Amino acid sequence: MNVLTWQARIKRGLTLKQLEAVTGISKTTLNTIENGLTSPTLRQLEAIAKALNMKISELYESEYK
Repeated sequence: MNVLTWQARIKRGLTLKQLEAVTGISKTTLNTIENGLTSPTLRQLEAIAKALNMKISELYESEYK
């Protein structure tokens, strides 16, 4: 699974600090998700999708989508 959080965040002109403030997810965790070092939980994906005004399914690529 390829998480597309970085692209969506940049497209909306948000910094990691701003996304942290809206989601309650630390900058460090958001950064590790964006860099593919960790997989987000469903709760984290939901918070990110809500903050970016997107569907969860728009935040990742998968053949099973």
